[in-house]
Amino acid sequence: MRSIWTGAISFGLVVIPVKLYAATEQRDITFRQVHRKDGARIQFRRFCTLDGEEVPYSDIAKGYELPTGDMVVLTDEDLADLPLVTAHRIEVLHFAPAAQVEPIYANKSYYTEPDQAGTRAYALFRDALEASGKVAVAKVALRQREALAALRVREGVITLETLLWPDEVRQPEFAFLDEDIEVRSQELKMAASLIDTMTEDFEPGQYRDAYREALEAVVQAKVEGNDVVRPDGLDVPEAKKQPADLTEILRASVAAAKGGGRGKSGEAKQDKAEAKEAKPKPRRRASA
Repeated sequence: MRSIWTGAISFGLVVIPVKLYAATEQRDITFRQVHRKDGARIQFRRFCTLDGEEVPYSDIAKGYELPTGDMVVLTDEDLADLPLVTAHRIEVLHFAPAAQVEPIYANKSYYTEPDQAGTRAYALFRDALEASGKVAVAKVALRQREALAALRVREGVITLETLLWPDEVRQPEFAFLDEDIEVRSQELKMAASLIDTMTEDFEPGQYRDAYREALEAVVQAKVEGNDVVRPDGLDVPEAKKQPADLTEILRASVAAAKGGGRGKSGEAKQDKAEAKEAKPKPRRRASA
């Protein structure tokens, strides 16, 4: 893992230098938008709605639109002057019962790793925090934005969970909440009995993303069936030109081993053969 932030956990007079690492990752299959006809990638260009000209990224600024339609343009200098005291510090504000930090506030999770000099202080804070059964409510600035956060212990590591601000959590305003719905005691007992019957420990390893696995199988089937489109003019990196079939890879390796002692003439012949194989087929289909 690669750290995304370097700073320190600060509470009272205690300062523990740490690094932050993203604790989670999305495993979704990512797609590119392509032209259905030839498989070429679709490009998006930034252009000015006033003059229609394409605008380079260096000329793009942040703008805040007013209700009147007027725009307030903010420069890097404007943003640099904003107070951001937690830019390199996880500042612990206080401690609270873990149950009070509701899951709906959770935003993103990070692992913390102590620097060598702060390992002992880190272990002390970790053990005390875990024994207390509480979480540390803190503030931290990540990517130029200050966030509320909670520190808790998971598998021997202090994790930092960035939290949503209170005004970012919507209030449930549904009509049924104002209705007087009668729930009979017998029904409540039956529902509780069903819950007890279906109760078991939560073990994340027993669950899988069946949709993603099926989608991967569809993609792999197209690769194995050579149903892959290579758009004209596409510069494919050398690593992607290798055949997907293991048999073809082994055959190429054996051929290379047999020709290991060849001279320049042998190399020239192989170069010709490789160049011949690299020529695109009429239907522009190639292995991945």
